[in-house]
Amino acid sequence: MGLTKDIESLLPHRKPFIFCDEIISADEECSVCEHIFTEDEFFFKGHFPEYPVVPGVILVETMAQCGGAVLSYQKVFEPGSLFFLATVDKVKFRHQVRPGDKVRVEVKNLRVSKKMIKQSGKAFVGDILAAEAEWMCLVGKAD
Repeated sequence: MGLTKDIESLLPHRKPFIFCDEIISADEECSVCEHIFTEDEFFFKGHFPEYPVVPGVILVETMAQCGGAVLSYQKVFEPGSLFFLATVDKVKFRHQVRPGDKVRVEVKNLRVSKKMIKQSGKAFVGDILAAEAEWMCLVGKAD
């Protein structure tokens, strides 16, 4: 059993735009989360109807959400903080993610400060690497 499935208390995102189901493990350096892409995901209707595939940008968003959820779980930032994706680097898509696939996301904290998060992540379907990236988020509050 993981650390928490209460992701809505950790992220400002809401359905249909939450792509983290559970935090499995976490420490100061790295974390593991999971998300199952169900056949009901909104984007499958158009990407692609005859052969649905999770869009690459959604996989990047999934990794970033998992990284942010873990930092919120660890109470690294003030409650109500928002994470704004600022840069995405070194992105590689290696394997398609399809409806019903359980994605395991492994995130490493490269640098975390009060105003900025730099992380890297890998998304796996089983033991197969599906995507990897580095990203930076700016930390702020809703004005």
